[in-house]
Amino acid sequence: MSKESREQMFSFLKKITDLDYVHPEDITEIELYMDQVTSFMDSNLQSVKRHPEDKTLTKNMINNYTKHHVLPAPVKKKYSRDHVLTLIMIYYLKSFLSISDIEEILKPIDERFFGQDKDINFADIYEELVKMETEEIDVVISDIMKKYKLSQKFFKDHEFEDHEEEETLHQFAMICNLSFDIYLKKMLIETMVDDIIAAREASTSDKNRKN
Repeated sequence: MSKESREQMFSFLKKITDLDYVHPEDITEIELYMDQVTSFMDSNLQSVKRHPEDKTLTKNMINNYTKHHVLPAPVKKKYSRDHVLTLIMIYYLKSFLSISDIEEILKPIDERFFGQDKDINFADIYEELVKMETEEIDVVISDIMKKYKLSQKFFKDHEFEDHEEEETLHQFAMICNLSFDIYLKKMLIETMVDDIIAAREASTSDKNRKN
């Protein structure tokens, strides 16, 4: 990679190291209206937007999530802390999963913990996820660096016509290597979602037979 590309890579690694997570205590316990929710999301997820002008979640998107049962319905048009935490999870998941898969992933959690006053509540689950992901950052960075080094060996014995040609292939190798990793992990997630669906359908079938 060129000096510029290398600097971009290390700049990105620093960015994910310094990633600013939203914690439950950052969210007011006072229930919010839609405009307040979208403003909160835009403000607090600014650091993970691809472009500064991008919107995190629009009103139409949030209404659509409620319509498709991905997000529990607001109470009298007001959204609780659990609603906002769910929307943050949806924001990250929607970048690589379908809405129907996200629904299947969140449904068991929502049914058992959303809005519930238990020893383990929804905020506790979210906070534990943040802690787990924070502890994984070093592993992620190490894996990215490994892929970076592998990409530099792409056609390493070839005599390129110019540096730009070499740079283009190295970047392509890096993108493909990262993409393959994403593809496999996405496939595993989809398999797990299919297992969740199959288990639920089997349980429903058993109950129907007993009745």
